[in-house]
Amino acid sequence: MSVTKQLLAVFRVDKEIRGLSSRLNAAERFLGEQTRQLADISTQVSSLQAQLRQLQASANNAEGESKRIEAHINELREKMNNAQTNKEYKALLSEVNNLKEQRSSFDDEALGHMEKIEQIKAKLSTLEESRVEREKLRKVAEAERQERADEIAAKLAELRARREELAAGVPKDAMAIYEELLAQRGEDAMAPLEIVDRKRHEFVCGSSMMSVPVEVAAQLMQGRLTLSPNDGCILYLTEQTEEILMATFKK
Repeated sequence: MSVTKQLLAVFRVDKEIRGLSSRLNAAERFLGEQTRQLADISTQVSSLQAQLRQLQASANNAEGESKRIEAHINELREKMNNAQTNKEYKALLSEVNNLKEQRSSFDDEALGHMEKIEQIKAKLSTLEESRVEREKLRKVAEAERQERADEIAAKLAELRARREELAAGVPKDAMAIYEELLAQRGEDAMAPLEIVDRKRHEFVCGSSMMSVPVEVAAQLMQGRLTLSPNDGCILYLTEQTEEILMATFKK
């Protein structure tokens, strides 16, 4: 068996493996996306919780200052009731009015913080609902991923064993070329030589669909490992094409 036919046998098994793995890969991508979104929600929650703690501390501070000023105002009012002179009364009244403005400022600050706190709590509630729904989706995705893995496990193991057996018979240098092309091009690593016009010896690469010289067909008939001059994939002959070329070259 030529090296090209050996590689074609490996290639066909690889295509089966890729086909089987595609559903599992899709399930893994779906699971990965749910996990990523859950992590994103957790990050948002952590950020909002940090903001909430800071706002609550600021609100508590503003409320504390307002209460401290209110206590001081009550003390001044007591003094006003006991003022001995009109001048003393007016001085105390002026100080009370100034303190009222300060307390009003702290009250407004505390109110602003409380409004933001309520907004953040609403966002956290929405995020919690999203987290619960996303966690349900993640569990479904996890179950689907396991189901896909279980479905193909036996067949995949069989194919991989078959691949190892086939690959062991391929010359190492040829296998290295194939492996590199498989990594780069996937299912386009190999392509058939296609006949456009047998009499005129016109052929194309089945991957690029571009013309290749007759010498390429001759090399393939000789069983030599042949790369497409157009895109570098490994060319091979189907049984039908090989029969046609055999009859053509005999003439």
